[in-house]
Amino acid sequence: MSKVIIIDDEPLARAIVKEYLKGFPELTLVAECSDGFEGVKKIAEHQPDLIFLDIQMPKINGFEMLELISETPSVIFTTAFDEYALKAFETSALDYLLKPFTKDRFITAIEKWKNTDKSIANIPAEALSLLTEIEKKQPDEHLRVVIKDGSEIKIIPTVDIHYFEAYDDYVKIFQKDGYNLKKKTMNYFEKVLPTNQFIRVHRSYIININELTKIEVFEKNSYVAILKSGKRIPISRTAYGPLKESLGV
Repeated sequence: MSKVIIIDDEPLARAIVKEYLKGFPELTLVAECSDGFEGVKKIAEHQPDLIFLDIQMPKINGFEMLELISETPSVIFTTAFDEYALKAFETSALDYLLKPFTKDRFITAIEKWKNTDKSIANIPAEALSLLTEIEKKQPDEHLRVVIKDGSEIKIIPTVDIHYFEAYDDYVKIFQKDGYNLKKKTMNYFEKVLPTNQFIRVHRSYIININELTKIEVFEKNSYVAILKSGKRIPISRTAYGPLKESLGV
């Protein structure tokens, strides 16, 4: 028997998946959730083999929810937005159901899941790249960062972030009272953060322009950014020009 969880904010969408699952007695529905926060809790509780996950949900979207899970089960995405339908899903362990989907399409997705490598780690690189592009298009995605701090889930508005710093496989997200870690890359944040608010000034740093007080000469052809907190952040030679341009100087 395989355990299944449905995570979708639409009751009708959950009901349809439940109805279609009746044709698969080997699949047991162990929970259904109306938002990502509940989804994180139920996944930790039940350790499902497969989840049906809506992409756009209130509070946090499907991609943000997946980032908060230590061991990700197999995923079949569900959404009403056809611009997110990607050919990459055709060759990966992931699948995609465009609402409203038929029973036949549902059966195809289940059969594909049964007959492919179900590990998230084995998603082709092109699929992962396109998933990142989807994530960047999510409403309000660029206005917040969702992190997990122990058992607590935090939503940090980008306006409260002073700067980002690379830290091995993680990124440190600094705010007024300290920092949090998120397992993402600096390149990811450089792409998704609002460009009118954040700029990458060094391979290891992205700063909030609103926190910048001045730029000082450090040594010949070398500069540092001074933030309101007093933090001194190095500016690379290649970033100095774009930084001045963004400041209109």
